[in-house]
Amino acid sequence: MDNRIEILAQNLVNYSCRVKDGEKVLIDNVGSDSKNLVKALIKEIYKVGGIPVVSLKDQSVTREILKGMTKEQAEFMAKIDFEQMKEIDAYIGIRASENSAELSDVDSEKLRIYADYYMNTVLNERVNNTKWVVLRYPNYSMAQAANTSLEDFENFYFNVCNLDYSKMAKAMDSLVELLEKTDKVRVVAENTDITFSIKGMKAVKCCGLRNIPDGEVYTAPIKDSVNGVITYNTPTVYHGTTFENIRFRFENGKIVEATANHTDKLNHILDTDEGARYIGEFAIGVNPYILEPMKDTLFDEKITGSIHFTPGQAYKLANNGNNSAIHWDLVLIQRPDFGGGEIWFDDVLIRKDGVFQLKELEMLNPENLK
Repeated sequence: MDNRIEILAQNLVNYSCRVKDGEKVLIDNVGSDSKNLVKALIKEIYKVGGIPVVSLKDQSVTREILKGMTKEQAEFMAKIDFEQMKEIDAYIGIRASENSAELSDVDSEKLRIYADYYMNTVLNERVNNTKWVVLRYPNYSMAQAANTSLEDFENFYFNVCNLDYSKMAKAMDSLVELLEKTDKVRVVAENTDITFSIKGMKAVKCCGLRNIPDGEVYTAPIKDSVNGVITYNTPTVYHGTTFENIRFRFENGKIVEATANHTDKLNHILDTDEGARYIGEFAIGVNPYILEPMKDTLFDEKITGSIHFTPGQAYKLANNGNNSAIHWDLVLIQRPDFGGGEIWFDDVLIRKDGVFQLKELEMLNPENLK
């Protein structure tokens, strides 16, 4: 076994989830390429006295289930998995699908039912009441999306996932403090100019305890405070469909106009429920090894020099009151090679073209985090 896999398993069990003696750990694996990591995790959980529970899934099987999905079926599935999740102390989710577009031909109404009556119930329990971490696993599908060989992608992946997250955690403290003192935020980029308030909102650093790879600090806007236009310059895959050039126009917090290469599908997603047209998260990405988008949210939302501005459900730790079955992390990169951009806090320039301008934030610039 590649010793980098063993190091990753050690980090996931001991750092990300801090598994203790007697704790029950659910390893939720999607795909067939990541079995070595699953086995390494089981060994590591046993070492610390934990109890591993394994769920092995396949997206092609999920597709068949979704094609006939009903409200009653989704509620029944949620009831079973919700009861299991209540008994779980820690959750490790591994995503290694062979085809990111596997769900692209599933009827959008079936996907909505699944989101409303299954995902919303189980996801909220997992996010709010367990120690959890979610990660991708390198395979040919991911390497192809990144336009590289599998060997090169694996080298990139393990650099990203096995970096010193404790060092990153310390560097994030100043940004957390600044966010929690800020009222007005302005984000400017090509075809983008939005303002909103984060006054009184908690800021949360993400440094390997929830996602691997990691590298973001998030908060949430006051729900009705967002005004202006944002155009995302990073493609995103949602239920198998690739969306590009998503543009939102906000009035008093609500997305009142939404366009993209799939405008009808985009608006259907935003019409899932009332909260889907409001923002539940504003986050700043800082991972120094992630530079290019690869249509994988767990990587793209951590891109150094990026932000993500997320329609849908707010997190419990930075809760602006927005509730939704949707939580869709959409990414805007502000480095010069992507058109540049600025972030302003209370009329002070905080970051320009992806580089932090304040001395107390310089440790978050790429050359200092590697």
